[in-house]
Amino acid sequence: MIDFRTALAGGLLTALTTVLVATVRYDGYYSDPGGLSWWYAASWALFAAAVLALRKVPPRRAVVLVLVGSALVAATGLAAPARTSTDAYRYAWDGRVQAAGIAPYDHAPADPALAPLRDDWLFPAGAACQDPAVSPLPPPPAPDGAGCTRLNRPTVHTIYPPIAESYFLGVHLLAPDGSRLKPLQTGGALLSVAVTAALLLILRRRRGDPRTAAYWAWCPAVPVEAVNNAHVDALGVLLAVAGLGLVARGRHGAGGTLLGAAVAVKLMPAIVLPGALAGVRRARDAAAVLVPAAAVTALSYVPYVLLSDGSVLGYLGGYVEEEGYDDADSRNRYALLRLVLPPSWALPALAVVLLVVCAHVVRRGDPERPWSGALLVTGTAFLLLTPGYSWYALLLVALVALDGRWEWLLVAVAGAAKYVTGLAFSDANAVGTVAYAIAAVAVLAGAVMRRKTFVIGPDVAYPAPPGVECGGRKIEGT
Repeated sequence: MIDFRTALAGGLLTALTTVLVATVRYDGYYSDPGGLSWWYAASWALFAAAVLALRKVPPRRAVVLVLVGSALVAATGLAAPARTSTDAYRYAWDGRVQAAGIAPYDHAPADPALAPLRDDWLFPAGAACQDPAVSPLPPPPAPDGAGCTRLNRPTVHTIYPPIAESYFLGVHLLAPDGSRLKPLQTGGALLSVAVTAALLLILRRRRGDPRTAAYWAWCPAVPVEAVNNAHVDALGVLLAVAGLGLVARGRHGAGGTLLGAAVAVKLMPAIVLPGALAGVRRARDAAAVLVPAAAVTALSYVPYVLLSDGSVLGYLGGYVEEEGYDDADSRNRYALLRLVLPPSWALPALAVVLLVVCAHVVRRGDPERPWSGALLVTGTAFLLLTPGYSWYALLLVALVALDGRWEWLLVAVAGAAKYVTGLAFSDANAVGTVAYAIAAVAVLAGAVMRRKTFVIGPDVAYPAPPGVECGGRKIEGT
């Protein structure tokens, strides 16, 4: 018999999925970002209410709710074509290019050498070129003078690492003719549910609270970014989570192997490596993680190096420059650092802070909870870099689900605010700065509160008695 607590959580989950369908179907990114932001806000509010209600549900029932909810929430991302990103079109194109026996790193999509692979879906013409989501093709123009493409940055080579490229090829080969983006979106949904299953398995083995898996399973960022926009980051998240789970069990070589594979999907998962080294005291213990990780990453490039005529790094250097990561004067980056420091100090300060945080995690981190240190490093990097792409936070959301420090989810909210809500204002960077500042204050407040409590599991906290050791540090009761 279902009790009131379970029914309440299930009802809120149902409301969440209903609102997520409406959010995904609302095509307002270009035409009405303010209206879309309200749908985002409603989704996040219901998400917060649902996970709060889930805390009162008995763990065994909660596991069922989390898994079923994960599938339902992921499915909402299938309700419409990609709405707020065009990256998946590039994935589809790279898969098509590879299926034709051509290395994906050798030609930009606009290269005439690839013209025989173009079709009306990825390379429309005429009235379809008025869509704000498409890019004009460079000269020579199409015969009617209105050639365009759904691919972003059509004049540059692909940026994606080799395991991501292998994934694109695999999806292309399995996809039915004419299915367009749906196979990539379906792949994103399956990966999202697989991450939920991995989280639940790890939490069970570590005797953690399975209810925290809902931080990923029901998070609005997952159906929007991993499913609707089909970002390949979901594959990297799955591999990173599984790798950290193996490291926590003492299987450092296997864990390092999966972490290396995650890096070869999307370079960002490299940021969790300090967490995987938490508590390491000997060089050979660190090597047990780092050597397999580096070997897998390097070896994954070998087939593409042999097949490619040019660099397999593609547009990586250009992307770093375009996004302002190498420019301390860029208002698009280092927003919080620039509030308190001269712009020229931003990059050195970033390096120093991250080095200190990484050293702290390696020296004082809990080897049985490597995701805790990984969350600290990843979240700190996000707050310092203030990225403007909301899908980057998928990795952070999964780490929150393992660790339980929910306040870090506000960093994901900040990324979405900068990416979507910022378009409704004259200065998107200012919106992002405010959002990231709020997230930083919330994280600091959470850290202060947690230092004053002795936490039993992720959800139940009691005042710390004097002299209790918490995380390797002796703390005094209040």
